[in-house]
Amino acid sequence: MKIKYWLIISFLLVMLLPVIALYFLYVSISSYDEKHDLLEYINVSNRLIEMQPILEDGLLYKIQPNENYDKIGKFANENVKITLYRPDGIILYSSIEDPSINRLYQRSNVETLYKSLNEIQKKHRSYSLKKAVFQDGKIIGLYEVTIARKEWVNGVNDRSITLLVLMSCFFIILYTLVVFLLNRKLNKPLTILQKEMTAFANGQTVTNPNKKTNDEIGELFSHFHRMRRQIEQTREELAIQQKEKEFIVAALSHDLKTPLTVIQAYTEALQDETRLTEKEQYEYKTILFEKLHYMKQMLDDLTIYTALQSAPEKIDLVEVDGQEFFDMLLSGYEEPCAKKHIHLHIEQNTNGQYDVNVKQMMRIVDNLMGNAIRHTESDHLIWLAAISYRAPLPNWVFSPFINELNEWRQGGTIILIQNQGNEIPGNLQKQVFQPFLQVEGARGLGGSSGLGLSISKMLIEKHEGKINLFSKEGYGTLVACWIKERKA
Repeated sequence: MKIKYWLIISFLLVMLLPVIALYFLYVSISSYDEKHDLLEYINVSNRLIEMQPILEDGLLYKIQPNENYDKIGKFANENVKITLYRPDGIILYSSIEDPSINRLYQRSNVETLYKSLNEIQKKHRSYSLKKAVFQDGKIIGLYEVTIARKEWVNGVNDRSITLLVLMSCFFIILYTLVVFLLNRKLNKPLTILQKEMTAFANGQTVTNPNKKTNDEIGELFSHFHRMRRQIEQTREELAIQQKEKEFIVAALSHDLKTPLTVIQAYTEALQDETRLTEKEQYEYKTILFEKLHYMKQMLDDLTIYTALQSAPEKIDLVEVDGQEFFDMLLSGYEEPCAKKHIHLHIEQNTNGQYDVNVKQMMRIVDNLMGNAIRHTESDHLIWLAAISYRAPLPNWVFSPFINELNEWRQGGTIILIQNQGNEIPGNLQKQVFQPFLQVEGARGLGGSSGLGLSISKMLIEKHEGKINLFSKEGYGTLVACWIKERKA
């Protein structure tokens, strides 16, 4: 439940529950009072009926000694007051003497004496009954009985105290429950989140709690841990990039050291032209140009690799015709192969339209073909092809690669570069796409910066494609690039 709804409901409950509890307590006490009041009224009525024969004795309403009223005394006590009056309002007898009023004292207002006769008057602290006594059809006197409601008053006091205690207990329980729920719903999660944020800020390990809630605190936890994972991922990527930069600097220093040493040695030799023949001078200059070209290519590859790492995710793509594009893309490699006496076989079986960056696709194929030519010996074969997924694989694909390649190429067109040569060990087949990583003996071949496969992988992925390498002892190596075909 959302916290705002939870707080609204809690606020309503805190407001309504005390009112409801007070109402039920009041109803319960009122019901009890009604029952007790009825029983008390019946009891008082019975006592008055019991007194009536004695109090209606006409002899009691004559002036006489106080001792003659002793028979009334058995009904009177501290809770029952009996007062006898003459018709003119003179007090003949009172069971509870009032020091301020003497016997035979006449009431100042006789009219009030005759009000509410023969009615049991219920007051908060007492019941009272005034009744006239007749003899021969004439009023000879009145009596007034007042019965204190001591038990009732004590009960009211006790019930008031009980009500106060119960309401106090209810408020304490309600307050404790609200504090507990607030602590569980707000304070505790926020305290945990604060500790986790502090731990994360101090570089300590932060554990993601398994308990998930669907309120704002749960969303806050989710946002924090999502942010934490992003920051940690960014830190890891920065650490990897830093290691890559350190490795690139070390590899570049190592790879540049050899050609620079050669350039220095051959330049020093060319300074003394008298010791070299014209043929040796020509060979030395040729070697110098090759080493300088190698260094230039290495620096160009490093520049491209650095630019690709910092470039936006997407590149500019244009729509091209498949047949024309791949005819252009696969051409121009006959001469480099012929110089090394390598037999090149080209095959193209595509159609439809493609979205590509022409310049970057040419760089991909140039890098892959350059690697294939360097690692292929004279009088061996290189196969170059572009095959749509609707077309079957060429029959020259090495048999160990066919099943895996057919499954891998589904839904797209593949560019294949296959050459006869030494096997690439299985543990290095995925690592060869890392920068400056070359298989054993590859550095001695020269002409490679160690960034060609890395650049090719980055460029093909920017085309939303993929690249894979297959190698098998006794056969050779196959590199495949996959790109999407446009739907008709």
